[in-house]
Amino acid sequence: MIDRFKLRSEFARSVVTLMTGTTVAQAVPVAISPVLTRLYGPEDFGVLALFIAVTAIFGSVANARYELAIMLPHEDDDALNIAALGTLIAATLSAVLLVVVALFNARICRLLGNEHIGPWLYLVPPTVLFTGLFNSLNYYNSRIKRYQDIARANMLKAVILAAVQLAAGFLKFGAGGLVVGQAASSLFANARLLRNTLGRTDWKRVVTLRSMRRQARRYRDFPLFSMPAILANTMAQHLTNILVSGYFSVATLGQYALVQRVLGIPSSLVGAAIGQVFFQQATDERKRTGKAVSTFDATVKNLFLLSVPSFLFLMLIADDLFAFVFGERWRIAGHYARILAPFFAVRFIVAAVTTINSVFEKQKISLVWQLLLLASTLGTIISSHAMGLGFSGFIVAFSVVGTACYMILLGLLFMVSRGRF
Repeated sequence: MIDRFKLRSEFARSVVTLMTGTTVAQAVPVAISPVLTRLYGPEDFGVLALFIAVTAIFGSVANARYELAIMLPHEDDDALNIAALGTLIAATLSAVLLVVVALFNARICRLLGNEHIGPWLYLVPPTVLFTGLFNSLNYYNSRIKRYQDIARANMLKAVILAAVQLAAGFLKFGAGGLVVGQAASSLFANARLLRNTLGRTDWKRVVTLRSMRRQARRYRDFPLFSMPAILANTMAQHLTNILVSGYFSVATLGQYALVQRVLGIPSSLVGAAIGQVFFQQATDERKRTGKAVSTFDATVKNLFLLSVPSFLFLMLIADDLFAFVFGERWRIAGHYARILAPFFAVRFIVAAVTTINSVFEKQKISLVWQLLLLASTLGTIISSHAMGLGFSGFIVAFSVVGTACYMILLGLLFMVSRGRF
């Protein structure tokens, strides 16, 4: 009983620490959003959404998903070698992307359906590099329970993002201001976490190519199964954004991107903090008991109690809320938000506990489900466009299909937490 109380107390403190930093980090861009939506138009946000789509797709696999293995070794030296391995992979991928952007810039613009993004494609490689570095540092600092420093890094990232986007907006830089702010924020988030990581050990002695190769072989299931899974998940969201721009318009994408940004706040504000601590606590419980039942059940229950009332309330007031907060030209985004609220409510609950597959090294389950999500999402938008349903018709279908997919995943995660696979 005492051990269980201590576990819950530590979990709560860790969540509060991360959530405090994340709250501040999210509060900054949320607070400036009503200003940004008056400085930039839907078309500008559409260009930003395209940039984020490209960087998110490559950033999701920048470390070949080895960052998820950082939690698992018993020895910190092994974890440090995994972090170094993931960073090396990110640097290699970024170098390749730079060559591709330089050689095929115009062709990529045509594929994305927007010529204005051309100059900003050169920011994709460094953004992917710093995303990969942050992934490695974030998980290593979570392993050593430096949650306070993770929170501070996220706060710095938000402040840089806000400062650059606001300044560029007042100077009338257009879509480039949003894009440069996004890229700059990924650069400054790494300093404190890097110091923690390098300062804890003699990394020059510990990190070797031989050790990295050994860890790469030991945890090869992460690039083999988890990497295609997260790539499918990211593509399900961001390829949809690219298709929205092509099938409808970049302005429609801008409206849709604002909905994703606002409805995604609970996940990034609360869900991400809970999910990160859940990963660490579920790993500890599995080492002790072979299962993660207590951690999984308690986390899902708390997420449900947070999610349902919040999103139900949003459904009632979304249209007027968006028009009041962001300006009348964004009212249509509020209409989209009302339709998509059930999907985001379910995703908020499920996304925070998906790392249970990594805890039990069940990456094959993630891969199969992510491929299902990708096929369902792309099939929904392509068929909706072919049937002439319009954008509202598409997001109704998407909300129904996406909610069903995440409910299936929740059932699978429930069984994994009990060691049933």
